[in-house]
Amino acid sequence: MSQQIVPDSLKRIERRRLDQGALPGLLGYRLRLAQQAVFRDFAASVHGLSPGRVGLLIYIDANPGVTQSRLAEAVERDRSTMVGALDQLQSRGLIERRRGDDRRTNGLWLTRAGRGLLARALRAIARHERRIAARLSAAQKRQLLALLDRIAG
Repeated sequence: MSQQIVPDSLKRIERRRLDQGALPGLLGYRLRLAQQAVFRDFAASVHGLSPGRVGLLIYIDANPGVTQSRLAEAVERDRSTMVGALDQLQSRGLIERRRGDDRRTNGLWLTRAGRGLLARALRAIARHERRIAARLSAAQKRQLLALLDRIAG
């Protein structure tokens, strides 16, 4: 019996046609698909920074001198995980740590390079947000934000 060769394009179509079972009805699954779509567009828009790193820069910019502990609490991350992210931002010259008044804590500040990168990132994010929001009416966007707030608690 001869073996039939199936082109890659047909293999991809066959994979897409798999029965998804209960997945389409699962809220977490659908949220994850939406998050992946948003993150793909974000990554294409804001080169070199993840949404999490941009979030840290935004917090530090809005709260100059914030301590690492307070920042970890605000973003709901373990302090030990926060250190690696902050080390990375510092090694890129985007933030600086300054010893606090009590000498036991470090405050965080954006550097000039950090402020410049954040400004460029925020412009790119604004374009990204407009692209994502263009799929929704203004009322749908408000409703989605309200529903996401309810889920987040």
